[in-house]
Amino acid sequence: MHSVNLIESFSDFKEIKNIDKATLMSIIDDVFRSMIIKKYGTDKNFDIIVNPDKGDVEMYKNRTIVDDEFAEDSFDYDENKHISLTDAHKIDDSFEIGEEVTEPVSMEEFGRRSVLSLRQNLVQKVLELEKNEIYNKYKERVGEVITAEVYQVWKKEIMMVDDEGNELILPRTEQIPTDFFKKGDTVKAVVLKVDMKNATPVILLSRTSPVFLERLFETEVPEIADGLITIKKIVREPGERAKVAVESYDERIDPVGACVGMKGSRIHGIVRELKNENIDVINFTSNAQLLIQRALSPAKITNITLDDVNLRAQVYLKPDQISLAIGKGGFNIKLAGKLTGYELDVYREAEEEIIDEEDVDLEEFSDEIEAAVIEELKLIGCDTAKDVLKLTQEELVRRTKINAETIEEVRAILASEFDAEQE
Repeated sequence: MHSVNLIESFSDFKEIKNIDKATLMSIIDDVFRSMIIKKYGTDKNFDIIVNPDKGDVEMYKNRTIVDDEFAEDSFDYDENKHISLTDAHKIDDSFEIGEEVTEPVSMEEFGRRSVLSLRQNLVQKVLELEKNEIYNKYKERVGEVITAEVYQVWKKEIMMVDDEGNELILPRTEQIPTDFFKKGDTVKAVVLKVDMKNATPVILLSRTSPVFLERLFETEVPEIADGLITIKKIVREPGERAKVAVESYDERIDPVGACVGMKGSRIHGIVRELKNENIDVINFTSNAQLLIQRALSPAKITNITLDDVNLRAQVYLKPDQISLAIGKGGFNIKLAGKLTGYELDVYREAEEEIIDEEDVDLEEFSDEIEAAVIEELKLIGCDTAKDVLKLTQEELVRRTKINAETIEEVRAILASEFDAEQE
């Protein structure tokens, strides 16, 4: 049999991913020609026909007909290139000297060892090319959001597969702290980087990168996708808080309003995807003082003194605004500093003493403490966590309409905030 069936040697040609038919045929041709050269010393008078749809290969040897005397006596006679007229007539009586005889070549002529070596080379070359194609494909997709399925969950990373079965890795360090995934879950993430290790592409994803948040905004806000609104900078504390500075060159467009959407319709989906990460969208400005003021929202700033040489800013606020500026866990002031590029020092208005940045406004605990309870505590002058903790449980019960059990729970929540920071 002159055709060589290769389907059994590796996965069916028709189902190989990422490799086009022409490239695959070229690889097969190269491997077979290498085998022919090894046996015959040349491949110039051989034809190779590859049929990737069927998964077979046909080989033919072309020889020129010479007279019997040349075949017997000439040193130039080469049985791989020439065939005597007598031998040619055994194939077909009509052949004449100078014509070309084409004969099928059987794999049996090469021997079992050569066939095994060919199959190994073929598999290796196809796999190498496939890996290179995957690498190049994802190298071009760095910064793009993709959706993949969780295939395996490990302690330090999650292995996922895309719709073509390619393996992707989401490291624990690139997951939002509250992320929890199990096998079969569909996960959205941004392609962070692509490396080649041991000739295998390693595709790393991220859900904590600012680029991930930027791409989510591009998806949810058409004006950003269309270039009418520009995202100038994004800073994140994944799962906790993010600040996004946006700008529009069209005065008719409110960039903040467009990003948030009617009643928060546009930003809600992003917040859900980021596991309830608080997102502050602010209007970008090249005026450093105004940018700092906006970045420290919701706190109201009384005055700012800038040191443009050392990129430091002294921010003065009224006492009831300090904890708002600092924010729960200090995230608000930390992110404001990253967004503006200034190191921010918070001062109580008209005083030269830096304020304790650990205190936190009660409003920052609205997701854990009921609004009515916070309001009741504010009525007795307790605006911050430390204001509450300074008073005993008995005094808080006596001065408010809150029961002892709730007071105990509130104090535990507030105390745990400072315990976590100390750890």
